[in-house]
Amino acid sequence: MPKPVAKSSKPKPAGSNQLRIIGGIWRGRKLSFPDVNGLRPTGDRIRETLFNWLAPDIQGARCLDLFAGSGALGLEALSRGATSSLLLEKHAAAAQQLKSNLQLLQADNGRVEQVDSLQWLKQQPPKPFDIVFIDPPFALELWEPIAAELEAQDWLSDAAVIYLEAPRDAQLQLPGNWQLHRDKQAGQVSFRLYHRHTLDDSN
Repeated sequence: MPKPVAKSSKPKPAGSNQLRIIGGIWRGRKLSFPDVNGLRPTGDRIRETLFNWLAPDIQGARCLDLFAGSGALGLEALSRGATSSLLLEKHAAAAQQLKSNLQLLQADNGRVEQVDSLQWLKQQPPKPFDIVFIDPPFALELWEPIAAELEAQDWLSDAAVIYLEAPRDAQLQLPGNWQLHRDKQAGQVSFRLYHRHTLDDSN
Protein backbone atom coordinates (compact mmCIF):
# COMPACT_ATOMS: atom_id res chain seq x y z
CA MET A 1 0.00 0.00 0.00
CA PRO A 2 1.29 3.51 -0.75
CA LYS A 3 2.35 5.85 1.97
CA PRO A 4 -0.69 7.74 3.22
CA VAL A 5 -0.49 11.20 1.69
CA ALA A 6 -3.19 13.84 1.72
CA LYS A 7 -4.44 14.40 -1.81
CA SER A 8 -5.46 17.81 -3.10
CA SER A 9 -6.28 19.24 -6.49
CA LYS A 10 -5.23 22.72 -5.35
CA PRO A 11 -1.88 24.11 -6.50
CA LYS A 12 0.89 23.69 -3.97
CA PRO A 13 1.71 26.86 -2.07
CA ALA A 14 5.15 28.40 -2.48
CA GLY A 15 7.67 26.68 -0.25
CA SER A 16 5.56 23.54 0.18
CA ASN A 17 8.49 21.40 -1.02
CA GLN A 18 10.66 22.48 1.86
CA LEU A 19 12.13 20.53 4.72
CA ARG A 20 12.93 22.21 8.04
CA ILE A 21 15.72 20.90 10.25
CA ILE A 22 14.19 20.88 13.72
CA GLY A 23 17.17 20.43 16.05
CA GLY A 24 20.93 20.66 16.42
CA ILE A 25 23.44 22.95 14.72
CA TRP A 26 21.21 23.57 11.67
CA ARG A 27 18.01 24.03 13.64
CA GLY A 28 15.50 26.09 11.67
CA ARG A 29 17.32 25.75 8.32
CA LYS A 30 14.97 25.16 5.41
CA LEU A 31 15.99 22.98 2.49
CA SER A 32 14.26 22.29 -0.81
CA PHE A 33 13.38 18.88 -2.20
CA PRO A 34 11.98 17.99 -5.66
CA ASP A 35 8.42 17.10 -6.59
CA VAL A 36 8.90 13.34 -6.81
CA ASN A 37 5.94 10.96 -6.69
CA GLY A 38 5.75 9.30 -3.25
CA LEU A 39 8.41 11.49 -1.68
CA ARG A 40 7.13 12.67 1.68
CA PRO A 41 9.45 13.83 4.48
CA THR A 42 8.94 12.29 7.89
CA GLY A 43 6.87 14.93 9.70
CA ASP A 44 8.25 17.31 12.31
CA ARG A 45 6.34 15.73 15.18
CA ILE A 46 7.49 12.21 14.35
CA ARG A 47 11.07 13.39 13.85
CA GLU A 48 11.07 15.20 17.19
CA THR A 49 9.89 12.02 18.93
CA LEU A 50 12.37 9.84 17.04
CA PHE A 51 15.38 12.00 17.81
CA ASN A 52 14.38 12.24 21.45
CA TRP A 53 14.51 8.43 21.43
CA LEU A 54 17.90 8.54 19.70
CA ALA A 55 19.41 11.16 22.02
CA PRO A 56 21.58 8.61 23.94
CA ASP A 57 22.93 7.13 20.69
CA ILE A 58 23.25 9.92 18.11
CA GLN A 59 26.51 11.58 19.20
CA GLY A 60 29.36 10.15 17.16
CA ALA A 61 27.15 7.62 15.37
CA ARG A 62 27.65 6.37 11.82
CA CYS A 63 24.22 6.64 10.17
CA LEU A 64 22.70 5.03 7.09
CA ASP A 65 19.51 6.48 5.57
CA LEU A 66 18.36 3.77 3.16
CA PHE A 67 15.52 5.68 1.46
CA ALA A 68 16.67 9.23 1.96
CA GLY A 69 14.11 11.11 -0.17
CA SER A 70 14.19 14.67 1.18
CA GLY A 71 16.99 13.83 3.61
CA ALA A 72 14.75 14.50 6.63
CA LEU A 73 16.31 11.72 8.71
CA GLY A 74 19.92 11.60 7.52
CA LEU A 75 20.38 15.38 7.62
CA GLU A 76 18.66 15.71 10.99
CA ALA A 77 21.08 13.09 12.33
CA LEU A 78 24.08 15.12 11.15
CA SER A 79 22.63 18.30 12.65
CA ARG A 80 22.31 16.56 16.02
CA GLY A 81 25.85 15.24 16.24
CA ALA A 82 26.22 12.09 14.13
CA THR A 83 29.78 11.53 12.90
CA SER A 84 28.62 10.68 9.38
CA SER A 85 25.50 10.03 7.38
CA LEU A 86 25.23 8.06 4.15
CA LEU A 87 22.05 8.85 2.23
CA LEU A 88 20.85 6.39 -0.41
CA GLU A 89 18.30 7.58 -2.95
CA LYS A 90 17.27 5.91 -6.21
CA HIS A 91 15.58 8.88 -7.90
CA ALA A 92 18.07 11.03 -9.81
CA ALA A 93 16.46 14.43 -9.10
CA ALA A 94 16.09 13.69 -5.40
CA ALA A 95 19.67 12.42 -5.14
CA GLN A 96 21.00 15.53 -6.89
CA GLN A 97 19.06 17.82 -4.55
CA LEU A 98 20.44 15.94 -1.54
CA LYS A 99 23.96 16.57 -2.83
CA SER A 100 23.16 20.26 -3.30
CA ASN A 101 21.75 20.49 0.23
CA LEU A 102 24.86 18.89 1.71
CA GLN A 103 26.97 21.48 -0.14
CA LEU A 104 24.71 24.26 1.10
CA LEU A 105 25.15 23.07 4.67
CA GLN A 106 28.89 22.51 4.12
CA ALA A 107 28.38 19.02 5.51
CA ASP A 108 31.54 17.17 4.56
CA ASN A 109 30.48 14.25 6.75
CA GLY A 110 27.41 13.55 4.61
CA ARG A 111 27.45 11.53 1.38
CA VAL A 112 24.80 10.64 -1.21
CA GLU A 113 24.66 7.52 -3.37
CA GLN A 114 22.13 7.27 -6.20
CA VAL A 115 21.41 3.54 -5.97
CA ASP A 116 18.79 0.87 -5.47
CA SER A 117 19.12 0.28 -1.72
CA LEU A 118 18.32 -3.44 -1.73
CA GLN A 119 20.88 -4.17 -4.44
CA TRP A 120 23.46 -1.92 -2.78
CA LEU A 121 23.18 -3.86 0.48
CA LYS A 122 24.33 -7.07 -1.21
CA GLN A 123 27.95 -5.90 -1.12
CA GLN A 124 30.25 -6.24 1.85
CA PRO A 125 30.34 -3.12 4.05
CA PRO A 126 33.67 -1.42 4.76
CA LYS A 127 32.48 -0.66 8.29
CA PRO A 128 29.15 -1.32 10.08
CA PHE A 129 26.61 1.40 10.90
CA ASP A 130 25.36 2.40 14.35
CA ILE A 131 21.99 3.88 13.34
CA VAL A 132 19.94 2.83 10.29
CA PHE A 133 16.77 4.48 9.02
CA ILE A 134 14.32 2.27 7.06
CA ASP A 135 11.47 4.33 5.60
CA PRO A 136 10.75 2.96 2.09
CA PRO A 137 7.74 3.75 -0.11
CA PHE A 138 5.06 1.57 1.46
CA ALA A 139 3.92 0.06 -1.85
CA LEU A 140 7.32 -1.61 -2.35
CA GLU A 141 7.03 -3.65 0.88
CA LEU A 142 10.79 -3.71 1.34
CA TRP A 143 11.03 -3.83 5.14
CA GLU A 144 11.66 -7.57 5.49
CA PRO A 145 14.15 -8.03 2.61
CA ILE A 146 16.06 -4.91 3.68
CA ALA A 147 16.24 -6.14 7.29
CA ALA A 148 17.41 -9.58 6.17
CA GLU A 149 20.15 -8.09 3.97
CA LEU A 150 21.37 -5.80 6.74
CA GLU A 151 21.95 -8.87 8.91
CA ALA A 152 23.24 -11.18 6.18
CA GLN A 153 25.97 -8.79 5.06
CA ASP A 154 26.96 -7.47 8.52
CA TRP A 155 25.94 -3.87 7.92
CA LEU A 156 25.03 -3.32 11.58
CA SER A 157 27.28 -2.72 14.58
CA ASP A 158 26.77 -5.04 17.55
CA ALA A 159 24.51 -2.57 19.37
CA ALA A 160 22.98 -0.87 16.33
CA VAL A 161 19.72 1.05 16.55
CA ILE A 162 17.21 0.68 13.72
CA TYR A 163 14.33 3.03 12.94
CA LEU A 164 11.46 1.65 10.86
CA GLU A 165 8.37 3.40 9.49
CA ALA A 166 5.52 1.25 8.15
CA PRO A 167 1.72 1.01 7.93
CA ARG A 168 0.10 0.85 11.35
CA ASP A 169 -1.29 -2.66 10.79
CA ALA A 170 1.86 -4.13 9.18
CA GLN A 171 2.86 -7.50 10.64
CA LEU A 172 6.56 -7.76 9.88
CA GLN A 173 8.92 -10.71 10.27
CA LEU A 174 12.15 -9.06 11.35
CA PRO A 175 15.43 -10.58 12.59
CA GLY A 176 15.05 -12.26 15.97
CA ASN A 177 17.90 -10.23 17.48
CA TRP A 178 16.07 -6.93 16.81
CA GLN A 179 14.31 -6.02 20.03
CA LEU A 180 11.51 -3.47 19.85
CA HIS A 181 12.52 -0.58 22.10
CA ARG A 182 9.92 2.11 21.34
CA ASP A 183 6.91 2.39 19.06
CA LYS A 184 4.21 4.94 18.39
CA GLN A 185 1.48 5.65 15.85
CA ALA A 186 0.59 8.76 13.87
CA GLY A 187 -2.65 8.24 11.95
CA GLN A 188 -2.21 5.12 9.82
CA VAL A 189 1.59 5.12 10.19
CA SER A 190 3.58 3.22 12.79
CA PHE A 191 7.11 4.25 13.66
CA ARG A 192 9.32 1.94 15.66
CA LEU A 193 12.80 1.87 17.14
CA TYR A 194 14.65 -1.44 17.50
CA HIS A 195 17.83 -2.25 19.41
CA ARG A 196 20.02 -4.91 17.88
CA HIS A 197 21.63 -7.62 19.97
CA THR A 198 24.33 -9.99 18.80
CA LEU A 199 23.03 -13.47 18.04
CA ASP A 200 25.07 -15.02 20.86
CA ASP A 201 23.63 -12.70 23.54
CA SER A 202 22.08 -14.75 26.31
CA ASN A 203 19.27 -12.24 26.88
